[in-house]
Amino acid sequence: MNNSLEMLGFDQARLDEADPSIPPECVPLRVTQVQKESYFVTDGSGDVYAEVTGRLLYGAAEAVDLPVTGDWVMGQVVDSSLAIIHKVLPRSSFLRRKTAGKKTDYQPIASNIDTALLVQAMDEDFSVRRLERYLVMVREGQIEPVILLSKSDLQKPENVAEYAESARSVSGAARVLAFSNETGEGFDGVKKLLVPSKTYCLLGSSGVGKSTLLNRLAGEELMETKEIRESDSKGRHTTTSRSLKILDNGIIMIDTPGMRELGNIGAGTGIEETFGEIHELEGLCKYSDCTHQHEDDCSILAAVESGDIADDRFESYLKMQRESAHNERSFLEKKKRDKSLGKLYKSVQKANRKNKGN
Repeated sequence: MNNSLEMLGFDQARLDEADPSIPPECVPLRVTQVQKESYFVTDGSGDVYAEVTGRLLYGAAEAVDLPVTGDWVMGQVVDSSLAIIHKVLPRSSFLRRKTAGKKTDYQPIASNIDTALLVQAMDEDFSVRRLERYLVMVREGQIEPVILLSKSDLQKPENVAEYAESARSVSGAARVLAFSNETGEGFDGVKKLLVPSKTYCLLGSSGVGKSTLLNRLAGEELMETKEIRESDSKGRHTTTSRSLKILDNGIIMIDTPGMRELGNIGAGTGIEETFGEIHELEGLCKYSDCTHQHEDDCSILAAVESGDIADDRFESYLKMQRESAHNERSFLEKKKRDKSLGKLYKSVQKANRKNKGN
């Protein structure tokens, strides 16, 4: 394996699982950006425009079966301007959410991420409930979360400590660090977290300082940024797609646009890990099918009543559990309908071909 692939975080075990039917001229490549049905990949020597084979495109049952930013793929480099992607290699982690709006489906975000940097600004837009949703999404994707609190220069030290304590109240084992893009305060602590050849993903609302942080880490203007609106602290920065950047210090960083909706589908593991103190009490309830709503001898309700678990924390837990279960049912029903329609379509095609032959 060449050094460039190692620097990109490639694991030889991925190649061992590759499909032997793939053409021998194919090599491992990493997806750096996805734009609708167009892709950019790299072998460490520079980005190349890429397309997927018809077999991969039309054989994909869902959007998550196609390449996403961060994926390792087997591809054929035709020349310096074109590569053909034949197969997506197994993912070690996968960041995805429910699609925005009423549609119930998965929206892939990025893959093969070691650590997600969850950036929240210490201003009026700060929300522990939103932070919980990011933590659920990240942990469901088998990614380690780290919470970064930006704009420490706007707060007094005692206020920074309060924000950090609020974040720690829902973070579990995740580390929490405060920093400022303006003054550089806390920036060394952020840099010490990052290891060459590991992949990191920046997540957070628009305007919290993700792109500015990436530019600081890179030591150059990689991403365009804009000021936030003073009226509501909402961001106006211009990241519109997920892109993987390889920094000069060997760190691999994926920047993402701000997310307004953080719905989840079947995120049982992420919820259990994020609300660990509640999940641990479930086994202590008197009834195995306890709903934790009104039953006697419910250990969770007792903890809420005693104040060991905050009311709003418990309500957030219940809300995400209901949402996750509902969306999972809707998603599975949709897959079942789509499969039935596919069978019907194939049977009609078969009948039409038979009629033409008579």
